[in-house]
Amino acid sequence: MFHNHTNSYDIISMNNFGGNMKIKSLEELKLSGKRVLMRVDFNVPMEEGKITDDNRIKAALKSIKYVIDSNGKLILLSHLGRVKSENDKKKYSLEPVAKRLGELLNKKVIFVPFTRGKFLEQQILEMKNSDVLLIENTRHEDFPEKKESNNDKDLGEYWSSLGDLFVNDAFGTAHRAHASNVGLATNSKESAAGFLMEKEIRLLNQVIQNPVRPLVAVLGGAKVSDKIGVIKNLISIADSIIITGAMAYTFYLAKGYSVGTSLVEKDKTDLAIELMNLAKNKIVLGEDVVTAKEFSNESEKNIRDVNCIPNDEMGMDVGPKTLDIYFKTLSNAKTVIWNGPLGVFEFSRFQNGTKKMAEMLASNRSKINTVVGGGDSAAAVIKFGLESSFYHISTGGGASMELLEGKKLPGIECLDKKKGF
Repeated sequence: MFHNHTNSYDIISMNNFGGNMKIKSLEELKLSGKRVLMRVDFNVPMEEGKITDDNRIKAALKSIKYVIDSNGKLILLSHLGRVKSENDKKKYSLEPVAKRLGELLNKKVIFVPFTRGKFLEQQILEMKNSDVLLIENTRHEDFPEKKESNNDKDLGEYWSSLGDLFVNDAFGTAHRAHASNVGLATNSKESAAGFLMEKEIRLLNQVIQNPVRPLVAVLGGAKVSDKIGVIKNLISIADSIIITGAMAYTFYLAKGYSVGTSLVEKDKTDLAIELMNLAKNKIVLGEDVVTAKEFSNESEKNIRDVNCIPNDEMGMDVGPKTLDIYFKTLSNAKTVIWNGPLGVFEFSRFQNGTKKMAEMLASNRSKINTVVGGGDSAAAVIKFGLESSFYHISTGGGASMELLEGKKLPGIECLDKKKGF
């Protein structure tokens, strides 16, 4: 059962992931006067050094403010982009993030343009209670050697030596074993999950363990191969699974339809047949699609039945009959998991399906608890200005999908368990 969750941050139950365990929460830590290392996800989009979307910064504010109000000395770590060269180090600096965080907190955020060294250590030594310090992009340690991404032992030990305890609030990287999450937790005397991490785990747990039914999964995106585990796991959990977006064309091909030049995984048609047989009548496909001859916003669009796509056309969006089928499937739904767009929503000419789905779910918020599984579906919801109309939008597409697949996440597994459990 879903509940409105406010201040009940006692423990986080993880009963469906590899047995029973309970993760220590931020509220269980004694923070006053302590140096609190906190891994956050400030991997925000930027253009020419300016932040274009600060939602990930805002998502971490609850945990950040809690440490400040508890008189802790807060030391933040985050990655930004992928660093493969010296130029990338200049391009992917967290300095603009420190400035924006300072504006949101209405207080100075100390920014240290290094990931280690005497200057960083001195800045931390001089911190006062309730101060906030942001260390430079952890992925600067990925060039020339991938020390951050490969969870370098010495780096994890060094970062942990800078603080007294560790809090992981970066759900978006929880499916990765990096020095700044697993390395830090492994070497810290005490570790816990932040409020954002807790919220993500709790809500996704509820969806899997005890959803209000009917539960409908809407799975889109490019590749069936990316979501094999999710589909298989949800077959035993969901009441219906809508397969949409580019991955639907592999299923159409498996049914013997011509898909033209649509994006398709020809080597996965046997798998699609296997999934359809396994799911019996749970998998829902469409009847028509919007096609074009070129992958372009300017390309002329046509509406074709799924078994009548011309050889020189590609699927770009779902058609009106398909939307009717989807909406009929969703008409009685009480819980919806949505991951992946219905079409090429980046092009205004081919965004209709994704937009209509977002609007339909948003308008039924009082009836349907919709969890948007991060990634492109979250980007679409934000693009259409509907982010406030959903029960939950995950901050981690990859992490949320791996949880829904039933996998253990190293960034969660490494945290301290509730004592005495």
